[in-house]
Amino acid sequence: MDKKIVSFIKKHHLLTLATTGERLWCCSMFYAYDEVEEAFIVASDETTEHMRNVLCDPAVAGTVAQETKTVGKIQGIQFVGVMAQCSEGLKNLYFEAFPYARIMNPTLWSIHLGEIKMTDNTLGFGKKVIWKRDS
Repeated sequence: MDKKIVSFIKKHHLLTLATTGERLWCCSMFYAYDEVEEAFIVASDETTEHMRNVLCDPAVAGTVAQETKTVGKIQGIQFVGVMAQCSEGLKNLYFEAFPYARIMNPTLWSIHLGEIKMTDNTLGFGKKVIWKRDS
């Protein structure tokens, strides 16, 4: 994955997730990032609207954005991926990032990224960096 995208992802911790299933829905989620698997790790209960959607259709989309009013500092990513229950090996990443979450014993999920489009105005107005997972 492009170093600029990875650096941006690692500087942040909140994504917006969009799902479809029973009906369109989106939510905000804290995430940890696994560079090896190229995946976000998130926590959510299966009874939430967005997770009921994921159980019907695991294809998801979302964003991570830097909040700024300065046009030259705008950065953010749009992504698509597939969501599934998190493997045991990835769970520690989430609890390292959010140790207090361990007490709640959450269900953890991974979003295996398929494609990312990054807008990075620090490289020039409207500059895009594209990444796609190798098949």
